[in-house]
Amino acid sequence: MSAPVTPLPTRAAASAPPQAAASRSSGVDALPARRWILDLGAVALLLLIPIAGFAPTFDGASYLVAALGGLVLGMGLAVLGRLLRWGILLLAAATIAVYFLCGGALALPHTTVLGVIPTLETLRRLALGAVMSWKELLTTIAPVATDDGHLVVPFILSLLAAVLTTSLALRLQSAGWALLPAAAFLAIQIALGTSEPFAPVVQGVAFGLVAVVWLALRQVWQPQAAAISVGEGTARSRSGMRRALMGAGVVAIAAVVGVATSGFAAPSSPRYVLRDVVIPPFDIREFASPLQSFRAYVRDHPDDPLFTVSGLPEGARVRLATMDAYNGTVYNVSDDGTGSSSAFAPARTNMSADAEGTPATVHVEIGELESVWMPDAGAVQSVTFDGARADDLRRTAHYNEATDTGVVTLGLEKGDEYTLEAVIPEVPSDEALADQDFAPLRMPKQVGVPESLADIASKTVADAETPVEQVRALQQMLSEGGFFSHGLAGQPLSRAGHGAERIATLLGSEQMVGDDEQYATAMALLAAQVGIPARVVMGFYPDEDAAAEPVYTATGETLHAWVEVAFDGAGWVAFDPTPPEDQVPSDQTTKPKADPKPQVLQPPPPPTEPVDLPPTVADDRGSEDENAFDAGLLWTIVSIGVGALGLLAVLLAPFIVIGALKAARRRKRREAERASDRISGGWDELVDRASDFGAPVRPGATRQEDAGVLAAAFAEPRVATLATRADREVFGPTDPSPDDIEAFWTQVDEIVGGMGKGRSVWQRLGARLSIRTLLEGTRFALPARPAPLARTTQPISAPPPGGDAAKSPTRRSRGGSKTRSAPEPSTHPAQENE
Repeated sequence: MSAPVTPLPTRAAASAPPQAAASRSSGVDALPARRWILDLGAVALLLLIPIAGFAPTFDGASYLVAALGGLVLGMGLAVLGRLLRWGILLLAAATIAVYFLCGGALALPHTTVLGVIPTLETLRRLALGAVMSWKELLTTIAPVATDDGHLVVPFILSLLAAVLTTSLALRLQSAGWALLPAAAFLAIQIALGTSEPFAPVVQGVAFGLVAVVWLALRQVWQPQAAAISVGEGTARSRSGMRRALMGAGVVAIAAVVGVATSGFAAPSSPRYVLRDVVIPPFDIREFASPLQSFRAYVRDHPDDPLFTVSGLPEGARVRLATMDAYNGTVYNVSDDGTGSSSAFAPARTNMSADAEGTPATVHVEIGELESVWMPDAGAVQSVTFDGARADDLRRTAHYNEATDTGVVTLGLEKGDEYTLEAVIPEVPSDEALADQDFAPLRMPKQVGVPESLADIASKTVADAETPVEQVRALQQMLSEGGFFSHGLAGQPLSRAGHGAERIATLLGSEQMVGDDEQYATAMALLAAQVGIPARVVMGFYPDEDAAAEPVYTATGETLHAWVEVAFDGAGWVAFDPTPPEDQVPSDQTTKPKADPKPQVLQPPPPPTEPVDLPPTVADDRGSEDENAFDAGLLWTIVSIGVGALGLLAVLLAPFIVIGALKAARRRKRREAERASDRISGGWDELVDRASDFGAPVRPGATRQEDAGVLAAAFAEPRVATLATRADREVFGPTDPSPDDIEAFWTQVDEIVGGMGKGRSVWQRLGARLSIRTLLEGTRFALPARPAPLARTTQPISAPPPGGDAAKSPTRRSRGGSKTRSAPEPSTHPAQENE
């Protein structure tokens, strides 16, 4: 009887590692403990890098609750899916469920019950946040608040990145695939961040170091490395470990060197992120000063409800805008006035963090007010828009924390509503300000201020001992020495406006007459002359008898303008320089009333007897009266006159229309906004007038090329000098002064005036009626004139014997190279016509 034969193990079974055999025997694809620790630790470190990079984007570290919560939940879901062998669909469904169940507690706690249980509002905002939160985060100035739903972004990013990175790391043999979602998370964080990142070099080096060490250790700990004989396997394992450690050391040394030298080698310019592209640049100069419309509000909307305000504390004022920049014509809103934080920024929920005073919740509902200036009160900390246009209004709302001025570039309309969380500052008394100096602020430079104001201001404050007494002296000089009038029907004469001439007239008159617009401007300008930081505020506040009403209705009657002065330690304090409305001027400047004598009724003249005419003379007096007015003859005369005027209008219509268009074009160029555009406009006016006279100027030519054509066409040597001057003024380092512009246009007009000399009447008439330059740039543009072969305005002498080419006239081509021009025949048609 033979012994039983034990079957030999197959080659695959013999080569299989013990862990794999144990896994197959138990039915679970298990991983060694060190592999779990390595993968989970590496994933956590990699994802913590972009999470830390969100620090400059959010206001404070509270965003870490949402980001770290998403990281832990995502890694937990991936581990559970690895152990339970979930497929991709089941893992995706579990991720969505966790997002809606835990998103409220981590990202939207203010919408939940007890901070944990999600409500319908929580689920709604989470669903919308998955799509809309990205745009809201990018369109809000950083650092953004954490209670506006912006935490959905770091929560959902960390959750998805953790699920994908951990799942790929635990399920795949190559860890390189797991780096893709981690790197994508880092890239998205950079794109959603700010232009001033959080330690960018440290982030990059740390990410690379963790990735390299992780990949190296995973390579050493591959299952194939343990499927070798004991002696040889141990030696190779130790050799691989040494290589991994040496590589990690090299990367660490490189990281230290890179971080140490990054401060010297890194570029100083900020990087560009999506926020810089999504948020368009804001320029307050695009909007006219609201103070220009002061008299229009008073005249056109005296009783119309412009807007209503509820929740306004007693004594608080509603601010429409703050003006701190004067240019001699208008007091305007600036964005670089008082301090470094004076720029307008998109409205958000964490504004005016340092404001002190009484908190107030103010609700504003717009009525007849149609303006971009947003009524507000105190220092606004947050603004929440309601209604159908809420999202568009929020996206276009900007706020200046230094001047407490809000702007909605989309424009406010009837029915718009918003709620302000504001801080109403306390109004200090004169006793509290007795020991306070003026605040050391950098105010915008005032331009065009009348020279007489400096002397008036100095004399007014000469006897004041303290800063607040100086301000009171200026205020009382205006409010007690002036008279009030809007200049409306039935009121004393009072011109609108607050330009330099109007303010100088106000202060130089025997009787100062004006309203808030003039008095507030005058006081602010006077204060600036003696070094007092002052600005003009336009806004509304209720009358004394309506101050206690719960809802305040703003109308044109309650519109005011006042002055704010900055005191060190007390902030901006309001002063009212306008006289009371019942303080009206006396009637000294009006014409004296007439003193009529009593009328005496005179008896009627006696009737005249009719004259007896001789029998031979017919009495045709009645027929003369009947024929005194011949309507037919008058109608004939009127018809002939109207026909003649109509015919004359038809004949003159081309001159009138073309002349009006050219005059409008000239005025637009002469009054361009930028000084350099006025210079270039003057040159364009010269070239267009020359083209009307037949000069072959070409579109796209340089000024020097045009100067050569014009000099040849009109024998005007000053054109070349004018072209050089235009290039110097337009491309020079400084803008041309008004005197330079006036001198340039004077020379242009002199040259243009001389173009018609030597021309026939029909040539001058043709130049007047030419529409070539009016059609340039349109689909009806006329083809360019061919350049003449030689100068046509003056006879050209024959070239010297021998045909010296170096002395022949040259012209500069469009590309800049010089080409020789041939002499023009004496019978050239253009020369004969001219």
